[in-house]
Amino acid sequence: MSYVIQLVLAVIVFLFSTFSAWYEGSELRDTQWEWKYSAIFSKWKHETVTNVSEISGFDHFIYAAKFKPLFPILMTISLLYILVLLATWLLRNHTNKLSLFFTILGLTLFVASSLTFRSPTVGLEWFTWLFLIIGMLSIVISVVLRAKSPMQKQEIY
Repeated sequence: MSYVIQLVLAVIVFLFSTFSAWYEGSELRDTQWEWKYSAIFSKWKHETVTNVSEISGFDHFIYAAKFKPLFPILMTISLLYILVLLATWLLRNHTNKLSLFFTILGLTLFVASSLTFRSPTVGLEWFTWLFLIIGMLSIVISVVLRAKSPMQKQEIY
């Protein structure tokens, strides 16, 4: 039952922070000079952004992450918490698979950290540190799980 309560609370935080980040990022529509740098998804779709109607909703999140990072960080943390919660619940009897999950999560977060590394904005700099710290924590959890797993019960992937 505690998994359900945690999951419901995490989903509520995720939905609230997603809506808030999207709303704060809508400021991109009024900041035409920033379209060149923050309207990444719109550029993929239209090649160049010349009109407000061409700006994708996903670009709002990029703008918010760069300039107003509180809600995008809450959104990211709650999403990661949901993933970890689901993985620990689904793989609670499969220590090796859970260890593999945390390893993959840690490596993915290291890659995400390298993508935001040396960003000129404070918000993406915070994301670099967030991804790096949670990635290291995931790797440590993976090693601890691997160490606690009895040798005779190791599973074959």
